[in-house]
Amino acid sequence: MNESITDFDPADYLDSDEAIQHYIDEAVATGHAGFIADSLGVVARARGMTRLAKDTGLSRESLYRSLSENGNPNLKTLLAVCAALGVTIRIGNQL
Repeated sequence: MNESITDFDPADYLDSDEAIQHYIDEAVATGHAGFIADSLGVVARARGMTRLAKDTGLSRESLYRSLSENGNPNLKTLLAVCAALGVTIRIGNQL
């Protein structure tokens, strides 16, 4: 039996605002900063990195670097990216 393994890209499945918000919520729930940044990068790729760069006023290179597992976006970048993507990040316990 011939089986092939292909790369899985979650960006291919983020095709609605609800799916994107759920993906971000799950990433935040892990509490892992690198995973959260990377997840925002996945959403950015799903929506279009060039468009995000234009909407935020940040360079594509800066976004790719910040929104990676090893990235460390500052709060200003994080807020700009979330606003441009139309997502929210909820931190802490929900009352």
